[in-house]
This record gives sequence, C-alpha cells and structure tokens, in this order.
Amino acid sequence: MSTITSNSVKLSQDWGNVSFNDYTFKGANVDFQDLMVKISESRAVSVEGEVTPLSTRIRTRNKDLDDLGNALADLTAQQATYASDAKGSDKSSHALSDKTRDTMSRLGIWSIAYEDRYLWKSYTEMFIQMVKSAIDSRNNAAQLDMSRLQGLVDRRDESFSTATNLMSAVSDTRSNTIRNM
Repeated sequence: MSTITSNSVKLSQDWGNVSFNDYTFKGANVDFQDLMVKISESRAVSVEGEVTPLSTRIRTRNKDLDDLGNALADLTAQQATYASDAKGSDKSSHALSDKTRDTMSRLGIWSIAYEDRYLWKSYTEMFIQMVKSAIDSRNNAAQLDMSRLQGLVDRRDESFSTATNLMSAVSDTRSNTIRNM
C-alpha cells in the first residue's frame, strides 16, 4: 500500500507570500490534481487484480459443472437400463465411462470401493443424487461469484471513469491557467 505525505511549501517571490502543498505518492512529488488521478488509477489497478483470480475461479467451476453434467447424463443413461421392477442389488448393462468415473473421483463423489463400472441400481441412484447435489452447490457458488464479479467490474469501470474525468479536468484547468497568463 502506498503512503501519501503532504509537504508544506512556502514561496516568497514577486507573487507575495503564497503557500501550497505538494504531495508525495510512491516516492514522487505530485500536486493535488495529479495525486487524485494517481489514486484513481491505483484503485482501478487494485480492482483489476481482484477480477483476474475471480474470473479464473469461475472458469474452473464452469468446467466442473460441464463435467458434472456429462456425468449426470451418463448415470441417467445407466439408470434407464434397469428394468422397472429392478431391485437395488441389480446391476446395469450400461458401463460408466472413464471420464464419468474420473470426474466423480476428482470431485470426491467416486470412491475406490466402487471399481465396477456396472453399478447396482441403489448405487446408481445414490450417485445421481450426489452429482445433482454437487451441481446445485456449484451453481449457488457461481451465482455469488458472478454477483461479486459484476460489482468488481462496476468498481473498475467507475475508477477508470473517475481517472479519465480527473485527467480531463486537470488538463482543462492547466490550459485555462496558461491561457489566462
């Protein structure tokens, strides 16, 4: 975090006894207008630093959701192979794909204990509920992250707009001052 210090300076030339403050920002002397511009730019960069990791987290979660959706489709296809009067201990004639097993293992749903690709009906139903629960939890977290991302983007845009407006005002003020001299 940068510190801002104020350095009081007195001038005594032909203009009389004039006092003004210079500021030090990140080791450089700046006037008040430049200080405000630098603070606005610094705020925008800070907000941008928060957006990048959040965007990465959202992309990762979206990939997980895609993988979970594919796993749910595979499990649902397996569930459809059971006869309507099948018992919980009946096995499916549809094998789960390696991708489904990898996804479920990576996300903590699949266990080494379930090495057989042809699941019992009761296991298939249990895994379907677990995958649906994982999808719901990731969707809820995604909504929160999207709200946070929207807020950060709004703050970033506001910071850049403020910096742009300040730079324009500083430029106009300096131009008017020079013109009036």
